[in-house]
Amino acid sequence: MNNEILLYYWPTPNGWKISIALEEMELPYRMRLVNLGKGEQFEEDFIAISPNRRMPAIIDPDGPGGQTVSIFESGAILQYLARKTGRFYGENELQRIAVDEWLMWQMSGLGPTAGQAFHFLKYAPSMQPPHDLPYAKDRFRNEISRLFSVLDERLSTVRYVAGDFYSIADMAVWPWASLWRGMEQSLEERPALKRWLEELKARPRLRQGRAQFEDLRIRPQDDPSIHKVAFGQKN
Repeated sequence: MNNEILLYYWPTPNGWKISIALEEMELPYRMRLVNLGKGEQFEEDFIAISPNRRMPAIIDPDGPGGQTVSIFESGAILQYLARKTGRFYGENELQRIAVDEWLMWQMSGLGPTAGQAFHFLKYAPSMQPPHDLPYAKDRFRNEISRLFSVLDERLSTVRYVAGDFYSIADMAVWPWASLWRGMEQSLEERPALKRWLEELKARPRLRQGRAQFEDLRIRPQDDPSIHKVAFGQKN
């Protein structure tokens, strides 16, 4: 029986979370690319796995009770993989609470806000006609700055996001935080965040997960032809 986890993937921060986790947990896996620029996230076979029409998603043939299970949403996947392996989720309930707190912080705050920052700073001005909206740019640039300050403050007291142990919370936050330049941020006054970013980047398995299909990354600001697919509201 093939026990490889099937990862539905595209090289974005949300995709990197899971490829990094699978590498760090040393789980066998294979990838099925979901080309966001071509709208493959809207195909029926993918919607059956991920009804929200977003990647990543996984299929694990060796799920609970030996049954095949499919999971969508990156945070749910990270929690599942951590429970499955017994790794990177802390050693007691207090540590697991901290992991969940910062994982939810990323899922509800950093990730969505960063996505909006990229949209209004990078993509919207390149549309036809251009949508260069100073209020929206300032709104999301400033909120990312606030979130980065929260993260820097946290990392000034602990080595990793959830405490003094590396966890799935780090795997969730790092892919987004590592793109600070594109969100027009600075690390000059955030030494703890800079230290953490560099420490994690030195991890070989994190680098391997991050590098998967890097050459396929989409830059919508450079290819207006994909705007309708990338930013359209398909059902």
